[in-house]
Amino acid sequence: MNLSFQKLFYALATVFALFAILILARPILIPLGFAMIMSFILLPLSRKYESWGMKKIFAAFLSILTVVLILGGGIYLFSTQIIELSKELSDFQDRIVRAFADITVYLNKNVNIIPNLEKDELSDKIKDWLNKSTGSLVSKTFTTTATFLAGLIATIIFTFLFLIYRHGLIKAFLAFSPIDKRERVMKMFRSIQQVGQKYLSGMLLLIIIIGLANSFGLWIIGIDNPFLFGFLGAVLSIIPYVGTALGAIIPIMYAFVSFDSLWPVIAVAILFWAIQMISDNFLSPKIVGGSLNINALVAILSLIIGGLVWGVAGMILFLPFAAMLRVICEEYDELKPIALLIGDQNYKDKNSSDNFMTRRFAKIKAWFSKYRSGSKKKPGNKQPGKSVK
Repeated sequence: MNLSFQKLFYALATVFALFAILILARPILIPLGFAMIMSFILLPLSRKYESWGMKKIFAAFLSILTVVLILGGGIYLFSTQIIELSKELSDFQDRIVRAFADITVYLNKNVNIIPNLEKDELSDKIKDWLNKSTGSLVSKTFTTTATFLAGLIATIIFTFLFLIYRHGLIKAFLAFSPIDKRERVMKMFRSIQQVGQKYLSGMLLLIIIIGLANSFGLWIIGIDNPFLFGFLGAVLSIIPYVGTALGAIIPIMYAFVSFDSLWPVIAVAILFWAIQMISDNFLSPKIVGGSLNINALVAILSLIIGGLVWGVAGMILFLPFAAMLRVICEEYDELKPIALLIGDQNYKDKNSSDNFMTRRFAKIKAWFSKYRSGSKKKPGNKQPGKSVK
């Protein structure tokens, strides 16, 4: 087997150039990425409006307006809890400072890192540091908010343009392929659209289910504002593998400073762990997993690379992008090895742990069915030693 250093150099140069473009052009590429995913899920709704006789512009506008109204309604429902939580923010900060000071003083007494360390002195130093960093924090928050709003407006505009110009864009991309291959390319575009649509719609359904489960669990434990913390954790679960942990940290800290006992803290941690286990083993494979069909290694690499390149937006977007890349690579013979590396069809095992719980429940169900059928008496059968009167 001969190794072509020229082809290797071109491949590495292409990869480095691609990453350079992703990093330098991310202010425009991130809204485009979100707009593409949003246009995938709004396309059926826009087509429905068009079937009622509306023009593309009005159908796209009403589709986006529907999403904005739904999001606005959700924010309005949680606004009272957000305002109530913001009023308690100063008290929450004081509790965190006192708890951190207690833990630090306790550790210092046992390890003796800093001599003559007092709790009040440490609390005053932490409060002074927080007051000094408030100005920079406010400026960063303002900058981040302005950037987020600009990206949100750009995403809405791009989504609107994708919906009204979708036929022209498809024809333009089809023009790059030979005439005899255009039907195959069109099928590939439909597969890409279905992957993005199923992923996002599945994630929305998963957020609702996880949010309700978290909220009712926190309400039973006795945590204030349970629906706010519950759905916050569900929204953060969009970020694979680490989102649920980030969503659990906030209610765990709130329970830690709100209760004198550690049992509520342990109960919140167990609640989020149990819901995460159920979601990973049952809900996510059924609702979201079937639309991606990528292996865990590629999913983790997508999470890490997306976070390094685009931050939180990359952690959300690169996972469906990897699934779309698999669909594209499957249509070209030269790229099929990449599709095999990304996909999960070569990594599935009959005895894998992913299907362990499902197989176990199937065995239990079969055993109960066999037991029930064996325990039933067939009509007309006589038991030995007994006569029928």
